[in-house]
Amino acid sequence: MKPVPFVALLLLMQTLALSAASLQDIPIKDIDGKETSIKAYQGKVILIVNVASKCGLTPQYKALEAIYGKYKDQGFTVLAFPCNQFNGQEPGTNEQIKQFCSSKYSVTFPIFDKIAVNGPKRHPLYVALAGPQSPFPGDIKWNFGKFLVSRDGQILKRFEPRTVPDAPEVTAAIEAALAAKQ
Repeated sequence: MKPVPFVALLLLMQTLALSAASLQDIPIKDIDGKETSIKAYQGKVILIVNVASKCGLTPQYKALEAIYGKYKDQGFTVLAFPCNQFNGQEPGTNEQIKQFCSSKYSVTFPIFDKIAVNGPKRHPLYVALAGPQSPFPGDIKWNFGKFLVSRDGQILKRFEPRTVPDAPEVTAAIEAALAAKQ
């Protein structure tokens, strides 16, 4: 395949992400294929995570569910985006991913359609989260990279994959974001 179409696609995706009024307006699909956006979670503090079912870091689902349970009544949510870009560690269909997360880790937070987080097919959400205009630019290094987003859609923090969801620096950032005035 010629590099020109990839460059054009990348530029289009970046333009879509940047032309959206905010991070909250970027279109996404839930795990069942239903069109939505981050706007559905407006007013909540959000931890966005790229996830995989067959990764050494997959047990982080347990900590993600625990922090979701701990803070959800205060206006917090976790949004999980399956990604198969790292050694093919998320090969399943959306239905298989949904079943795995439910049966193995009792996940109750929202899970979305499998997406690309790096490269020329990077989803516009990840262009906004990690692209050149982000406060935390750079490629996603592996599964379970995390972005903390404020109630008004501002990207507050980025946590690398090996930083567990219930690490003191993550929970402190979540608590600070929850305490912040809108």
